[in-house]
Amino acid sequence: MKKLINDPANVLSESLLGVDAAHPELRVDHEHKVIFRGDAPRPGKVGLVSGGGSGHEPLHGGFVGHGMLDAAACGEVFTSPVPDQITAATNGVDGGAGVLHIVKNYTGDVMNFEMAAEMAGATGGAEVVAVVTDDDVAVQDSLYTVGRRGVGVTVLVEKIAGAAAEAERSLSDVAAVARRVNAAGRSMGLALTSCTVPAAGKPTFDLPDDQIEVGIGIHGEPGRTRVPLAPAAEMARMLVDPILDDLEFSGDGVLAFVNGMGGTPLIELYLMYHEVDRLLAKAGVTVTRSLVGSYITSLDMAGCSVTLLKLDDEMLRLWDAPVRTPALRWGL
Repeated sequence: MKKLINDPANVLSESLLGVDAAHPELRVDHEHKVIFRGDAPRPGKVGLVSGGGSGHEPLHGGFVGHGMLDAAACGEVFTSPVPDQITAATNGVDGGAGVLHIVKNYTGDVMNFEMAAEMAGATGGAEVVAVVTDDDVAVQDSLYTVGRRGVGVTVLVEKIAGAAAEAERSLSDVAAVARRVNAAGRSMGLALTSCTVPAAGKPTFDLPDDQIEVGIGIHGEPGRTRVPLAPAAEMARMLVDPILDDLEFSGDGVLAFVNGMGGTPLIELYLMYHEVDRLLAKAGVTVTRSLVGSYITSLDMAGCSVTLLKLDDEMLRLWDAPVRTPALRWGL
């Protein structure tokens, strides 16, 4: 294992020290391992809280700031944050208008966020509503979930619901927007290599050089199938076709998101985006917005995912709204 670390046991805590030093506009609670927006809580604004296991950066801490999250609870690598962390995040962003939890559909995350919502209500009186993302078309159930996994659409929910919250809309309105985005989005990913968890010191799974894993999860969970390595055009088809088979995307505009898994250079992601765009055009799908880059990763895994979101006028307006976070910013 070759990694830029000191002690594998201290990777998260030392990384958060770096976040604190690099981003003075944020506030880091090192005791609870929570990244806060510097001006949180804001009176009258719905607080947005998300979080999960670390190793998926910039998700979620990289999306804390104006127009997105108010706080992110950072669990250890590939491990859900515990209820105490999420409770600290929730109480820390409650400005009196309620708090929305955005939760990826992994069993530990769902359970711990549910417990934290109850604890926050009991200790701080916060009104909490949760929206669970479950956009992965690869599998119905996995090692970590009941139902579909929450993956790429989580980024889009955080941005679009974050814009609604920034406009000081009500908790019920912000939650409704988040649910609409989740329902209108689908994702599929593949891996060229495994990732290596620092504490394990070796690859999570063995993947020969001449094979790829299609439908992989962001923690190294197995996908639909293992197939021979293919040209990018064919790999793009392996991702796009299952998404189009699962939801009708023709008619309205679509946001096309090609995401890197952490170990894939941007030149390859843009090449893949070209292939995805070409396939969508042939299918009669109109792309009106795009996002290309590594935004929800799996440590050093090489590979990518595709997320398509069927936009309506409100989603488009909220997507275009100003955002300023460490990982996503425009309009400010």
